[in-house]
Amino acid sequence: MKRKFGRILALAMAICMVFAAVPAFAHTQSQVNDAIKDTTSIAAKAVQGALGDGQMGEDWLIFGLARSGEQVDESIFEKYYADVVAYTKAKKGVLSARKYTEYSRTVLVLTAIGKDPRDVGGYNLLTPLGDYEKTIWQGINGPTWALIALDSGNYEIPKNSEAAVQATREKYIDCILSRQLNNGGWTLNGGEAAEEKDQLADVDLTGMVLQALAKYQDQPKVKAATEKALVCLSKLQGETGGYAESVGYTECSESCVQVMVALGELGIDLNDSRFVKNGKSTVDNLLENFYFKGKGFAHPLGSKDANGMATEQAYYGLISAKRAMEGKNSLYRLSDHITISGGETAAPAPETTAPNADVSFSDISGNANEKAIIELASRGIINGMGDGTFAPNATMTRAQFAAIVTRSLGFEAAATSKFTDVPASKWYAGYIGAANGKGIVNGRSATTFDPEGLITRQEAAVMVTNAAKICMMKTDLDSTKMRDTLAQFSDYITIADWAKNAMAFCYSEGIYDESDLNTNPTTYIHRGEIAQMLYNMLSKAFII
Repeated sequence: MKRKFGRILALAMAICMVFAAVPAFAHTQSQVNDAIKDTTSIAAKAVQGALGDGQMGEDWLIFGLARSGEQVDESIFEKYYADVVAYTKAKKGVLSARKYTEYSRTVLVLTAIGKDPRDVGGYNLLTPLGDYEKTIWQGINGPTWALIALDSGNYEIPKNSEAAVQATREKYIDCILSRQLNNGGWTLNGGEAAEEKDQLADVDLTGMVLQALAKYQDQPKVKAATEKALVCLSKLQGETGGYAESVGYTECSESCVQVMVALGELGIDLNDSRFVKNGKSTVDNLLENFYFKGKGFAHPLGSKDANGMATEQAYYGLISAKRAMEGKNSLYRLSDHITISGGETAAPAPETTAPNADVSFSDISGNANEKAIIELASRGIINGMGDGTFAPNATMTRAQFAAIVTRSLGFEAAATSKFTDVPASKWYAGYIGAANGKGIVNGRSATTFDPEGLITRQEAAVMVTNAAKICMMKTDLDSTKMRDTLAQFSDYITIADWAKNAMAFCYSEGIYDESDLNTNPTTYIHRGEIAQMLYNMLSKAFII
């Protein structure tokens, strides 16, 4: 009897061990589909109000809608395409002079909606990707997204006659492989030098790199690098199936998504044992820890609020998972793209103020900001010193800035009584009232404005960014874009937290010169520099 009981106990234990070894996956295809349907509704509503103004934006939501397989109003894609054409024409084909991921992302989205990126308002948006050095300038992001974009439609890389080095796919692949870290991952700018090889891997970027390398697994060198990176990502996965951006950071949905998409592009089952921890896969983690039905997805673990950038990425991450479950093309293999009927239509051109060609100053000849100063002064936006000079290297007060930004946007002067140091009799009172009332310039406190206070570069960035928002520019950057933009500057850590988004926006939009070596956030800004910032912003917003 004891022997029989022992056998039964042993059998029961064996059965328990077998079942314990099989992960209890939480997600089902039905749950993924339901989350996609819900987020499709959120995405469609989000883009409807943002389209039709000839600007570029909402790219990733458009991409997700195109790849979702859900019923989507075709006018959304038609308006988006019309905006891209209008913007490309207005920019004369130059989407960015420095950030070539702008071209890659646009190529990818256009391919997803069945439009040819080689003829957008008469411009070939693939041509910039033929410039190897300019494409890799951004760090690992450049060649990574260039490959993803080029491969999305199996495009040939055009010859770029202006390129110092003509790009090839092999050059981009070799660039990526040369920067792989010793732990198998990648960072934005690390890994190029031997002393950088021991840096911690960035999960998001490692996932993106694997997405780009997915189509080159027949190359032994790529296959070996991929396997090393997969080992790295498996080790970095958290106990609930999720990921932090890097070691020591809080888990976030975006990092989880980039690994999820990488597995999809590589054809690796999302329930592969290497990427399941305690029975939880990346999909389980995303749905259980970050999803709020009817609202979207959160960014950091523990947050109770949906985040726009997190929702964009979670949306296309779940679409990637769904396509894998259904045996369809992966997210970025776009031979099964949708087709829309919209043709080239351009948004109406904004009104501009005719310049006065007679304006001139005796002290700006040869100044780096000469053109901007003349353009603004000729429109009555900015004034000289009253003696025929402009004083481009003089500092600027907060009152002076309030005046020129109010004039540049055509606001009427507005009285204000909230600031005790802004008497109604002062020339600047109405300008401060208007600028403050529109949310462009805040007071130093609830009751003081400090009209004679000088403006630092980071303060100027915040003010100009507030003005740009009024001009319908997209000024809120996601955390990845903000970090990538600022990390290229050696002194970026000295930027105040309240100014980081604005500084990143100004650099990413060319309002500040991205070729600067330092940001110098606390340095007082000069009058010529302010003129240049406003001129750049107004040009970007198509106001002048």
